[in-house]
Amino acid sequence: LIVQLQEEAFGLDITVVREIIAYVAPTPVPMMPNFVLGVINLRGQVVPVIDMARRFGRKPTTIYKRSCIIILDFSDDGQRQRIGLVVDAVNEVIEFSAQQIEVPPQFGTGLRTDFLRGMGKIDGRFIVLLEMKKVLSLEEMAQLVALRGTEIEPDEQTV
Repeated sequence: LIVQLQEEAFGLDITVVREIIAYVAPTPVPMMPNFVLGVINLRGQVVPVIDMARRFGRKPTTIYKRSCIIILDFSDDGQRQRIGLVVDAVNEVIEFSAQQIEVPPQFGTGLRTDFLRGMGKIDGRFIVLLEMKKVLSLEEMAQLVALRGTEIEPDEQTV
């Protein structure tokens, strides 16, 4: 699934995408890292919502007409997890063959290298393919929540 995020296209593994919903403002949760916007009620289930741009250390996502929340389902260390990602837009679904995926560069992408699954080649351009289990690591996010609890900062959640 190719998504738009602040002028860049990123690829997510479609097998972890459960659904795509229109943007709804999440309910804020205190003491969370600034990339956790809050939670939404998805048919009776509480789903945390993450601003993907902030997760990558960028400025907060500005909400537009095409902005949406991508609901992901995956397992993290045997734990089933459902998380929503705010993105600018969903562009298309592309199938990459193994020959179209290059090893990610070790520098120059503006992202942590462990977030990268590879670089998809299509029509003479590259699309950064993300390793969502690393981007959304529950263990890492729990550590960030613990750190945030020791350093009280003003709420920066302005989307």
